[in-house]
Amino acid sequence: MTREDLLERFRTTRQASLDLSAPLQPEDYRIQSMADVSPPWWNLGHTTWFFAKNVLEPFGVYTEEDARLEYVLNSYYEALGPRVPRAERGLQTRPTTEGIFAFRRRTDDRIEALIRDLADKEWDRAEFLIVTGIQHEQQHQELLVTEIKHILGTNVRELRTAYRATGASSAPVGLTELEPVTLEGGLDEFGNLEGGWCFDNELPIHQAWLEPFAVANRLISNGEYLEFMDDGGYRDPLLWLANGWSRVQEEGWKHPLYWEDVDGEWQQWSLDGMRPLELDEPLCHVSFYEADAFSRWMGSTNSSWSGCRLPTEREWEHAARRCGFDVGAGNFLDDRRLHPGCCASGTNGALAQAAGELWEWTSNHYEAYPGYTPFDGPLMEYNGKFMDNQRVLRGGSCATPRSHIRVSYRNFWAPETRFQFSGVRVSRSLADR
Repeated sequence: MTREDLLERFRTTRQASLDLSAPLQPEDYRIQSMADVSPPWWNLGHTTWFFAKNVLEPFGVYTEEDARLEYVLNSYYEALGPRVPRAERGLQTRPTTEGIFAFRRRTDDRIEALIRDLADKEWDRAEFLIVTGIQHEQQHQELLVTEIKHILGTNVRELRTAYRATGASSAPVGLTELEPVTLEGGLDEFGNLEGGWCFDNELPIHQAWLEPFAVANRLISNGEYLEFMDDGGYRDPLLWLANGWSRVQEEGWKHPLYWEDVDGEWQQWSLDGMRPLELDEPLCHVSFYEADAFSRWMGSTNSSWSGCRLPTEREWEHAARRCGFDVGAGNFLDDRRLHPGCCASGTNGALAQAAGELWEWTSNHYEAYPGYTPFDGPLMEYNGKFMDNQRVLRGGSCATPRSHIRVSYRNFWAPETRFQFSGVRVSRSLADR
């Protein structure tokens, strides 16, 4: 990548974060609606701190003013010093929101100067760090969207206002029949086969054996999940993993996040406000536990999907590479719909909705690939230390920047997470056919 290309990509990425925050009211920037949701001011500041600490400091362009913000803007980098506890980010009134915007401007000016003026002998390392910072900011752009949705949705119903008009249609359009896409399995390669920059958790490329399996041609719909609910899915402990059933009891789960029964009719909160629940749209905002319980229910009630389960992450990657991972045609953040769309046309053996729309839960715990080597320096904390008590999701969502996603991309969240744009694709084994 030339310096000019990198400069343009840096500017575009940084501006995109400002554009996403522009519809907010001043009060919205400071709210932390739950521990997992950071206030928007913090997201805008943290992504800036990441560039300052990991790019400017190694090249001697870090200032005392930058250092003053470390404690409040560090996220989880133990090697980079102490920090405000995550759940207390919403208690801070300083720095002010305008102070964060000023910090962004100062940092951007210095990064741009570094891109233009750094000596060639130091360029390779700087380019890697800046690209990593861009990828990091794109992750936080998705977080910003999901957190804004939660912050605005937490307001009392009578006072809720939409984030903005997204252009997402709520008109029913029909739904493609749920069908299995069969794959023979065998020995295959996994990881970042396509090359180019990637996170350390996508490497190394390695081989693994897959037994024959079938994966659904599309995501599970709201209507299909409503059948699970109506059949007592949230009341049957036999469908749930023990930790999942504990969550159902402790949190009072009875339906997906953002669903509301309004005078006997299901509605859902979206970034363009409250809207009737469209049965043909993909099921969204469910935890791994809910996805797993639904799969178990479907396997016991639908003879065509006997033994139904969530796909493994390698089954998902194998199927996506061979049967359809069209990033150009997917529904991503760039399209500004900010809501998953219905699969309304035949798939002809392809894997619809695999790129974009919703992150898809897999059955895998988040673990290192064989021979995994983390990023060096402080960035070794980026992924590896979270390989514990997390589950893997694949595919990207309607809040993921299009240039950020790859078929090998491994997202991960705690299994009880619901506020992300997460959905369900089912699979089943064919070894006994």
